[in-house]
Amino acid sequence: MIYQQVGEVQKGMAGILKIAGEQVEINDGTGLRERAVDDLIHTAVFSDDEAMRTAARWLIRRAGAAAGVLSASIQPLYEAMGRGEAKGFTVPAINIRALTYHTAQAVLRAAMKLDVGPVIFEIARSEIDYTRQRPTEYIAAVTAAALKVGYRGPLFLQGDHFQINAGKYAQNSEREVKAVKDLIWEAIEAGFYNIDVDTSTLVDLTQKTVKDQQRINYTLAAELTAMIRDLEPAGITVSVGGEIGEVGGKNSTVEELAAFMAGYREELKKIGPAMKGISKISIQTGTTHGGVPMPDGTVAKVKLDFATLEQLSREARATYGLAGAVQHGASTLPPEAFDRFPAVGTAEVHLATGFQNIVYESPHLPADLKSRVYDHLRQTYRGEKKEGETEEQFLYKTRKKGFGPFKKDFWDLPPATLAALGKELENQFSFLFTKLNMAGTKVLLDKYVPPVDVPLQAPRDLVA
Repeated sequence: MIYQQVGEVQKGMAGILKIAGEQVEINDGTGLRERAVDDLIHTAVFSDDEAMRTAARWLIRRAGAAAGVLSASIQPLYEAMGRGEAKGFTVPAINIRALTYHTAQAVLRAAMKLDVGPVIFEIARSEIDYTRQRPTEYIAAVTAAALKVGYRGPLFLQGDHFQINAGKYAQNSEREVKAVKDLIWEAIEAGFYNIDVDTSTLVDLTQKTVKDQQRINYTLAAELTAMIRDLEPAGITVSVGGEIGEVGGKNSTVEELAAFMAGYREELKKIGPAMKGISKISIQTGTTHGGVPMPDGTVAKVKLDFATLEQLSREARATYGLAGAVQHGASTLPPEAFDRFPAVGTAEVHLATGFQNIVYESPHLPADLKSRVYDHLRQTYRGEKKEGETEEQFLYKTRKKGFGPFKKDFWDLPPATLAALGKELENQFSFLFTKLNMAGTKVLLDKYVPPVDVPLQAPRDLVA
């Protein structure tokens, strides 16, 4: 159900959750898992009343804290990877565009089954808009999923591609930088303690030297890093990621990494001599976000440059103490590619479109819902269809934008349908975790990631 008034929430949670000042106590864990958390997350996402959404999100987060589910930074683990103490695996970073509550359950079920430790839940700046998921909603859905399946431990929430739009920057640089800073502020306040800063869109390859090509990139990356350090809560060092090459552009080089890191460190020292910098670096190795659709709607095979990935990962650790290089746009790669990521020392791999494709292409997805989504896309985004592009290519590229307007339709699918979709997704997550050599890594969280409970101010009406 979706609660409409605070009194309804208090009545619904009676005997299950107890509010004690700024904390929440769990009196009935079974009741929370079997019913209450479903009601809370539906209220947190779909209530028409902002105060009700806020109250439900707070209850979920504090119930999570009471159960040992806390938002965390992956920074200490990545520092251990930079020192060579933790290695042999690649951390998956999963963008959830649809059915966030249900998909996160599938992720965590697979992780618990394989004793997987670090898994990152992330959402990009662009995805926040077209999926209509602000950071407070996203973290509430993931935390609720953890409560639902009985997961205990840290949750890594990440702002992915908090990116400067090059076109908007050219029109008004101050306004565009402010927009990214505002989003960083919102995300950290919501509990995102991992932020990927992407100013690589401003790399200028027309400049004569590599350092000049990277100058705006590393200068802005340092400026945004400093802001993050000012905002991070006590006891937490936010993990910050940088980027030297825009995904879909030319492949990155060691020279570009060196130029970026030298300039970035120089800029950081000007701001604060002891300021901690990035923990990883995103590079371009031949992929594109979502893959390249063929005329029939299938995805073209990509030749990924694993040699560059290995070389830059090794250099990032050996010279700069970073966890390694980060691979974007990987979820649509062929299955045989994934075990190569840990083999070449990749620190982190970003996965998104492949899970979206599972939902849209599942035999369990009602044909009527898919048809209504596609009709909406044809009407709303027809202007984005390029000359010579087939209908299949157009729909493949735009269907990610159907998840926001039809969010409730997806969430309101019959329980049996949701369970079937969840099982398909869980199987894929289990496959990826195995290929990325993540099985048995839960022990690393206990060793390197101490729990930090960041206070959350209770909604006044709910406490009263």
